[in-house]
Amino acid sequence: MSKESVRDRVLGHADESDGIEEYDNPLPNWWLGLFYITIVWALVYAVHYHFIAKRSQPRALAAELPAAEARWPKEAAAAAATTLEITPEAVAAGKEIFAANCVSCHGADMKGGIGPSLVDTTWIHGGAPEQILATITNGVPEKGMLTWGPILGPEKVAEVAAYVVSQNRAATGRQ
Repeated sequence: MSKESVRDRVLGHADESDGIEEYDNPLPNWWLGLFYITIVWALVYAVHYHFIAKRSQPRALAAELPAAEARWPKEAAAAAATTLEITPEAVAAGKEIFAANCVSCHGADMKGGIGPSLVDTTWIHGGAPEQILATITNGVPEKGMLTWGPILGPEKVAEVAAYVVSQNRAATGRQ
């Protein structure tokens, strides 16, 4: 049997399918060589990556976390460091921030509109200064209030909370 007869041998599947003749030709040697080199390369790389160099994705992440935490400190740590002080300076700064961000929902007189009134004794999420600070920081997404903590930052949130607490105390006469 000659090489030509092996190369152009028809497999005879034409009558079983759509009439297309199929030849039983071997794959080219250059293609087979690349295929075998790829298999060997994958085995060598896997052994080197996992056993010789001892690298892995969890290790890479663990190595990057300290630098990331130093560059971007957690908001909770920053918020915990910021205290709610109701000083005239904080109230004045909070009034400006409230006018820029909160008036559209709570109104300029703080009596509500889209959002609830802030100058009465009824508070949906608690009227204590710490609860007001937490509500502003975390927002109430299910009721349409944004999470202002990441947007404003802990200092500005504390200033807005100081303004809201001072205005509520003035309107209700509570201390």
